[in-house]
Amino acid sequence: MPLISDVALDLALDYINDQATILHICTTEPTVYGTLNSCGTKTPPVISDTPENGTSGRKVVVSAIEDGSVICTGTVTADSWALVSGTALLAAGQLSASQSVTNGNTFTLASFDIQISDAT
Repeated sequence: MPLISDVALDLALDYINDQATILHICTTEPTVYGTLNSCGTKTPPVISDTPENGTSGRKVVVSAIEDGSVICTGTVTADSWALVSGTALLAAGQLSASQSVTNGNTFTLASFDIQISDAT
C-alpha cells in the first residue's frame, strides 16, 4: 500500500473538525446519513483542533459530553456515534459501552478518539 503522509491524514481530520456540527448517538452504527438511527444529539461537538499521533496513524479527540439531548421515542439502547454536517455523514464508530437512554433525559459520553490508521 502506498504511503499517505501525516499532512494528508491531518487534512482529513481537520475537515471533520471544521465541518462536524452535530454528534449523534445511534441505535446502530450508520454507514450513510440515511441509516442514521439517532437517539440523541450534542450540538456542537468539541473536537481537538490539532491532530496528533495515535496508536497507528493520526487522531483527533472528541471531548467528553455531559449534556447531550436524548431525542428518541421511549427507551432505547445507543451503541454507536456519528458526526454529521448537514446531511453528510463524516465519521461514525462504536461507543466504548452501549447505554440505555430515555426520551427527554440527557446522555453522557467519555472522550474518544477518531483515528485514521497509517497505510501498512
